[in-house]
Amino acid sequence: MDNKRTPKSKEKKVVVPQPIDYGKVPPQATDLEELVLGALMLEKDAYSRIGELLTSKSFYKDVHGKIYQAITNLAVKDEPIDMYTVTEELRKMGVLEEIGGPYYIAELTSKVTSAAHVEYHARIIAQKFMARELIRVSATIETKAFDEKNDIDDLMEEAEGLLFEVSQRNIKKDVIQINPVIEEAMKRIQEAAKQKDGYSGLISGFHALDKITSGWQKSDLIVIAARPAMGKTALVLSMAKNMAVDYEYPVAVFSLEMSNVQLVNRLIVNVCEIPGSKIKNGQLEQYEWAQLDHKIKALYNAPIYIDDSPNLSVLEVRSKARRLVKEHGVKIIFIDYLQLMNASGMNFYSRQEEVSLISRSLKGLAKELDIPIIALSQLNRSVESRTAAEGKTPQLSDLRESGAIEQDADIVCFIHRPEYYKITEDPITKKDMRGIAQIIIAKHRNGATDTVDLKFKSEFARFMNENEDADPYAMYGSKVMNGHIGNAPSPEAEYTLPAGSNDLTY
Repeated sequence: MDNKRTPKSKEKKVVVPQPIDYGKVPPQATDLEELVLGALMLEKDAYSRIGELLTSKSFYKDVHGKIYQAITNLAVKDEPIDMYTVTEELRKMGVLEEIGGPYYIAELTSKVTSAAHVEYHARIIAQKFMARELIRVSATIETKAFDEKNDIDDLMEEAEGLLFEVSQRNIKKDVIQINPVIEEAMKRIQEAAKQKDGYSGLISGFHALDKITSGWQKSDLIVIAARPAMGKTALVLSMAKNMAVDYEYPVAVFSLEMSNVQLVNRLIVNVCEIPGSKIKNGQLEQYEWAQLDHKIKALYNAPIYIDDSPNLSVLEVRSKARRLVKEHGVKIIFIDYLQLMNASGMNFYSRQEEVSLISRSLKGLAKELDIPIIALSQLNRSVESRTAAEGKTPQLSDLRESGAIEQDADIVCFIHRPEYYKITEDPITKKDMRGIAQIIIAKHRNGATDTVDLKFKSEFARFMNENEDADPYAMYGSKVMNGHIGNAPSPEAEYTLPAGSNDLTY
């Protein structure tokens, strides 16, 4: 709307859009508001029981909201709460006469016979407030939707943001006595004991990593961070393949960077061990087609669910994740990658503040669904600016928009490939680092930190256990010995060896 003033003679009346009038009284419980306020001034411990349920905005009547704010001010200062102290606090706030003076305060306390049900009444007030908030949001969006000047995509983002704010306020969990928690803990210990490998979480397929983490644990937020070209997506896909194909865990992958076809192509490269360039242009030799046909069978019917929606918001992830867990029994979620997410059109002072909300929301989602969530993250350029003498190994401070990510994550891992920085030998152990990727566990809330070495086959975008050998016959489609095809998909299949190859043992 243009705020510039026009000459008085030409000035037009500006009509401000008003919420839609549904012809109904907004949800309210003013009688209960009076009872709750009166109980708070009569019962010594009443505020401690309902303080987290209500705010001054929860009350329908404005005067009740001001009285509750005075009570909150006293509670914060740890001062007594009664009709006299509340009256004095309202006087200090300069609103005593506005709310009806000392007489109205006395009248509120006279209406209360017992404070026994104050918590129940407070919950009803909170529910009425949430209903009014939903009506407010829907009315705002409806009004703007009628205005053709508004961009529909921007309006969708704003709607998501407003709904996300309302839903976040409603996420509360009651304190519970320890006994049921002990029972749940014992149940998980017993489940872990039944596992022959002793892992209590989901097995990633990388044995050295699983030994440190005992598998990815329920309700954990795991952040895997690296600079570009380190293999973040390759690690996620290698892990997703291990978990879905080898261990039959249903997994979900939210890919904000690649389309679903690109992602599946990377999976095909990983599983079939055919160079990505050939998968991309389709120029495969006869033996490679046979290899593709044979090995791709492992991916068919694998419980892998892919979502390649761009500009995914935390609200959308939350909604889709709930459905995936409910309908498909998904056990773990991968997000590639965190910095490409957004917070549904909400307004922030900085990108760091937005990323903070995203990481906090993902941690909350992991707890709510009781599954591990693995989110990839970018590192800032500090790694590149350091000299070889200073060390190229990533540190927690290298996390991009790092503060909240480091704080919210239960585990923070870095991918470091020394070979990328022309370092081919470990300076201490003298170990050959060519083809080696280090997974550095820099933060582990419930366990040890350490470094794990994995093999990295860049041509196949594949991470492997260090003691695991790639199929030595993969590039030829099958093992050929003495003219016999040992593991061909069918006896009738014909295979042609690469030009110049005379060795039949491979």
